[in-house]
Amino acid sequence: MVEGACLGSTRSGVRISPPLSAEGLGEVWCGWTTPRKRHQVIVTLMSKPNRNTRFLPMDDPLFAAKQRKAVPHEFVLDAIAALSRRTRPMFGCLAVYVEDKIVLILRDKRDKTADNGVWLATTEENHESLRREFPNMRSIQVLGKKVTGWQVLPADAPDFEEAALRACDLIVTRDPRIGKVPGARRASKAPAKAAAKSSKPAAKSAAKSRARL
Repeated sequence: MVEGACLGSTRSGVRISPPLSAEGLGEVWCGWTTPRKRHQVIVTLMSKPNRNTRFLPMDDPLFAAKQRKAVPHEFVLDAIAALSRRTRPMFGCLAVYVEDKIVLILRDKRDKTADNGVWLATTEENHESLRREFPNMRSIQVLGKKVTGWQVLPADAPDFEEAALRACDLIVTRDPRIGKVPGARRASKAPAKAAAKSSKPAAKSAAKSRARL
């Protein structure tokens, strides 16, 4: 609520000073006192609609396009629709999960287009066998390594759609070569690191004992 001072009333309504304006809806409290009675009034302000503003109906296709961001390579999601899948934005792309595993990342960016396509969540030991399934599969350049565990089916490859759908078939059949549990590798390394750290003091004490002898 905006408070303002009221100079008086007129036949047409209440006159307010200083002049007030509001964007959208608002209320102004105005009060004055006469010899017999104290007067209070709340004046509702409504801004005039901008003549240049275009209002779209909810069913207008343009409105729907603004509300919904395009899904990259949406046919991939359709191909695994029977699974309990979910998606999540990641690095400006769309990550695809099935149960507790991340299986794919869908990428379609305007910059660095060489890595656009379908990224497969896999590991190096599976590259040789997967390459027999996907001859154009390669490492991902933007990850900065010569060989990356994740692999991409490039969108500019002549067999892109066919390869992407083949990857979906492997995911549906729960092929173990595609899919990773996020954080599983880090968790498995943690006990090994802890064991290595705990063994260092024991080794040092043993070396000191031998030196004393």
